[in-house]
Amino acid sequence: MNPTFLPPNQNIVDFTAQEPWRMFRIMAEFVESFEQLSKIGPAITVFGSARMPSSDPWYAKAERVGQLLAQNGYATISGGGPGIMEAVNKGAFETGGVSVGLNIELPHEQNPNRYQNRQLFFRYFFIRKVCFVKYATGFIMFPGGVGTLDEFFEAITLIQTERIARFPVVLMGRNHWGGLIDWLDKQLRATRLIGNGDMQLFTVCDEPEEAIAFLQAHDPTRQTKKP
Repeated sequence: MNPTFLPPNQNIVDFTAQEPWRMFRIMAEFVESFEQLSKIGPAITVFGSARMPSSDPWYAKAERVGQLLAQNGYATISGGGPGIMEAVNKGAFETGGVSVGLNIELPHEQNPNRYQNRQLFFRYFFIRKVCFVKYATGFIMFPGGVGTLDEFFEAITLIQTERIARFPVVLMGRNHWGGLIDWLDKQLRATRLIGNGDMQLFTVCDEPEEAIAFLQAHDPTRQTKKP
């Protein structure tokens, strides 16, 4: 009896398409991103809408934040896309600071902006999210959509559960964030679903200068250690 052969290419296992191979991709992405980001120095991660046009006042404020971060010795980390991400990268880039974009492929909106002098590309969302936190000493949240909300709640959850050291989290825009803060206070804190101290895990600012001053005052890497 003649041996039975599979049609061409069907008897060859493509190992790279199998689940175990995914672990190597994940490890490689962690190694590469950690290698690059460990060299940028103290940094602040800035979040906000990719849909914010350059004509919006929040775009100008995000650009100013990037300038101030560079002037005060911080690297600026963003998601690398348009809108608020572009604005903050632009401010840092044009001021001569370290401007980092953690880019990822998305169905919509995510085209790398041109104001990045440190550029990384991610296949996996969760690795990118680790890098947003691991190499930052503070967060600034501009008005944004579900992605910005996700990063905000993840940050305060990690601080609340002491998975990371406490660092400053700034929400930009009292009018924008006011409804959410009221809901957290009246629906969660008042019913003891969160503690009183959880409402102190973040602050709200309207102006870039106010935000940077708060970050510097509460940056754990810059606070003077008491003898």
